[in-house]
Amino acid sequence: MPDTEIVGPADMAGDAAAPDTVVLSSSLSPSRASDFMTCPLLYRFRVVDRLPEPPSEAATRGTLVHAVLERLFDEPAAERTLAVATAMVDPVWRTLLAEEPELGALFDGEGAPSVEAFLSAAAPLLETYFGLEDPTRLEPAEREVLVESANDEGFVLRGYIDRLDVAPDGAMRVVDYKTGRAPRDGFEQKAMFQMRFYALVLWRVRGRIPALLQLLYLGSGEILRYEPDEADLLATERKVAALWTAIRTSAERGDWRPNKSRLCDWCAHQALCPEFGGTPPPLPVVQIGPPMPQNDDDSPVRVPEEMP
Repeated sequence: MPDTEIVGPADMAGDAAAPDTVVLSSSLSPSRASDFMTCPLLYRFRVVDRLPEPPSEAATRGTLVHAVLERLFDEPAAERTLAVATAMVDPVWRTLLAEEPELGALFDGEGAPSVEAFLSAAAPLLETYFGLEDPTRLEPAEREVLVESANDEGFVLRGYIDRLDVAPDGAMRVVDYKTGRAPRDGFEQKAMFQMRFYALVLWRVRGRIPALLQLLYLGSGEILRYEPDEADLLATERKVAALWTAIRTSAERGDWRPNKSRLCDWCAHQALCPEFGGTPPPLPVVQIGPPMPQNDDDSPVRVPEEMP
């Protein structure tokens, strides 16, 4: 369920567009911004071509753990225990599988994990979470909340926040769960880009800068915290505007260049990438359309976090 900014085929844009034209909504999410920064060709594959990607075990486990932690806060405070969270794993997984049957492909083929092994691997992550926070003492204001704001450059910023805590005095804490390990020294700022993006949108929508941005790394039991200020968020706004300009330029020129890096190890599209001897599919004409209302394609996506 990628949080893509694509509107869809040209028939959504009226008679002016040709059948082989793709119309992109003027909107940007942290995930798609990260895709473009990582590799413009990856952005094209996901947003323009909308190529399918096989489910990833690590990413799907992340989705499962996120869903359990979200639903944990539906329970009365006193009942938010590790035992209750662990007991949620199987029914939450069944719900996810019913919503996305393609996830069952994780368990097909030689070397694939068993369902039992996959589900049991969620338990240590939940145990780590309880070592980092005490959910019986928390009452989140919002969970899995969509935030969006129009930018002066004519596009919309949007994204999903895992959890938003609001203190009695109105101070906001933005919390994001990561099922991978904390980034190595020197990579913290890249990890925090997503959180600054959320903080920027909240500032523009609610008129107040979040007091704290907090990443909980369940794979290593670490917390990364940052207190943003106005200068930080203005710099983020400029960076996002520059990214959108670069995306528009790529769309206008049909220039989506690959950027080979260690992250290619996790890419599902190597067979189509020129860096690996592949040939991308024919490129449709890409038009930039107006921002479109949020839809299912704006849903959050989990990606493997066990990377530099």
